[in-house]
Amino acid sequence: MHSGLCYAYGTGVQRDEVEAVRLYRLSAEQGNALAQCHLAVRHANGRGVQRDEAEAVRLYKLSAAQGDADAQYYLGARYANGRGVQRDEAEAVRLYRLSAAQGDANAQCRLGVCYAEGTGVQRDEAEAARLYKLSAKQGNSYAQFNLGKCYENGRGVR
Repeated sequence: MHSGLCYAYGTGVQRDEVEAVRLYRLSAEQGNALAQCHLAVRHANGRGVQRDEAEAVRLYKLSAAQGDADAQYYLGARYANGRGVQRDEAEAVRLYRLSAAQGDANAQCRLGVCYAEGTGVQRDEAEAARLYKLSAKQGNSYAQFNLGKCYENGRGVR
């Protein structure tokens, strides 16, 4: 896995997306959750490999099932948008919760949006603000903006 990262980012070697994919695949086939997630991102974006939504989803699912917070977030976003899977807002919320519980700032922010809008979950402005605060403390600019709007409009906060 580490060698794949080196080739993906050109750390200590010349950057080579195809070689990064080859190495990610070797590690992913051995069950490495991080490699599965990185390989899924490559398939989703067509970097070093032909774009393949179905393969991206398959790999995200494998990684997410092992508890990888990034994979849970990315897979949740796919369910929220219906990209490569049938749209399922409740499943998106479930995956965002798993990722957010591990401290993922992006998942905390997106879950906050779900609570603010009542998407896939019952609307709860106080919970939205709480999640925005968690994410904002980690420097997530979207969460900072959303939290500012909460204070500006008195939604979920005093």
